[in-house]
Amino acid sequence: MIVPESHDEQLPPSGSVGRGTSQQYGSNQSPSHHSGSPQHAIPNGNISPINTSLHHEPQDYTETDFLLPNQLYGGSKFSGSTSAMDAGGSGEPAESICSMVLQILVPFMLAGLGTVSAGMLLEVVQSWDVFQEITEIFILVPAVLGMKGNLEMTLASRLSTAVNAGKMEPAREKWMLIFGNLALKQLQATVLGLLASLMATLLGWMAVGKMPLHHVMLLCSASVSTAFMASLLQGVIMVGVIIGSMRMGINPDNVATPMAASFGDLITLAFLASFSQWFYSFLDLYPYVLYLVDMLFLCLIPLWVVISSKHPASHILLRTGWEPIITAMAISSIGGLILDKAVSDPNLAGIIVYAPVINGIGGNLVSIQSSRISTNLHLNYSPGDVPEERKGCYSPFRTFFGSGANHRSAQVLLLLVIPGQLVFLLTIHLMKGGRTLPSPLLTVAFLSASLIQVFSLLCIADCMVHSLWRRGKDPDSYSIPYLTALGDLLGTALLSLAFVILWCVGDSGSV
Repeated sequence: MIVPESHDEQLPPSGSVGRGTSQQYGSNQSPSHHSGSPQHAIPNGNISPINTSLHHEPQDYTETDFLLPNQLYGGSKFSGSTSAMDAGGSGEPAESICSMVLQILVPFMLAGLGTVSAGMLLEVVQSWDVFQEITEIFILVPAVLGMKGNLEMTLASRLSTAVNAGKMEPAREKWMLIFGNLALKQLQATVLGLLASLMATLLGWMAVGKMPLHHVMLLCSASVSTAFMASLLQGVIMVGVIIGSMRMGINPDNVATPMAASFGDLITLAFLASFSQWFYSFLDLYPYVLYLVDMLFLCLIPLWVVISSKHPASHILLRTGWEPIITAMAISSIGGLILDKAVSDPNLAGIIVYAPVINGIGGNLVSIQSSRISTNLHLNYSPGDVPEERKGCYSPFRTFFGSGANHRSAQVLLLLVIPGQLVFLLTIHLMKGGRTLPSPLLTVAFLSASLIQVFSLLCIADCMVHSLWRRGKDPDSYSIPYLTALGDLLGTALLSLAFVILWCVGDSGSV
């Protein structure tokens, strides 16, 4: 690992580097250029020159280090030498409300259509033999679908911050960063897939009191195979979205995270259903195939470790990035247990088509806000330093009407909930053949649950991202897994409560 070292003095953490003026989206304003030798911005605002020579000596990185530290890869046309705070400017991408809404709206609608398709697919496959006999697969559904928040959205947020900080301009460093993060993501997908199956096994055993060994092996094989293949396919798509956004001058914070989930739910669910049914056919005749599948993916782990350790950003996440994704997987599994219980109740069976929609939309919207706040902190503040209005007691009022950089985006995201979900309810009605319309009570109950979910998530995101930054942790790697997992849990719980209320009042859900 090549790291820089000054001949004259020890450099402060690289998290304080590069908080200059970011790329201006949606405008013709050209980025500022700084002449002279590269400089290093230290936390107290003083600027000290650094020696740009590189040394082949190991050095530990922390999770607050920039993805591509300035002292290692040099400057960028998007990042200045002084901090934006000292320069009196803002490192936040300049964009109008109209531009922000348009950039958010298109991927939001695509993501919604993807979640609607996933819900329709789940309604179809629930009658398959494997889903009928091994109902613990329903516990896997939120956990496996939630991996897009643990992996794809987290990758999108990290790369979006790198683009806004101007750290993906040199081609060599860009591809080093991309390949390191993709290898790390495959490693995390393999481990998370295995852990998700073990969590589903444990929860299923606690609920039923028994769990046959061949059911355990099918859950493990299906979960690991689904996580690996879906992560690989979506990771390649995600890199294409980030690079395309960078070249088109679109703020990736607005499009990358929802695009990561646009058809992520549908792809992941299709893989899960296909692998589960396929492995189910091997249970009686060729059970050893399930063991071979697990061994194949586990044997690839050393390869992903070697590749991901080649880059400083993925190397530090290799050691420190497991806490949020494992915790998030456990939270999503609890939501899966609620879904499993709801689906097994004939009075609540209709919930299955709506669960991916409310969970996916909530996670998509809050991931946009989390990514925007994180980018703003990376560009304008040193790790541990937060805006003055965020140093006191938290108030939900500041999330939507404060003086911060992202309260307008919070308003826009919250206002998208009602019209967006109405469109998706109509889409579900049309995809079912248009025979029955959702009842007014079902519509009100679904919209209320979705609105409460998104409002809660946006408030939690505002508090969580600033708290993580204050503690010196990178929100790009920590916040989105927690938030999307909470979105799954809140969405499933609120939707189940809504259907219980509908059943109590005798509403069938259709007219």
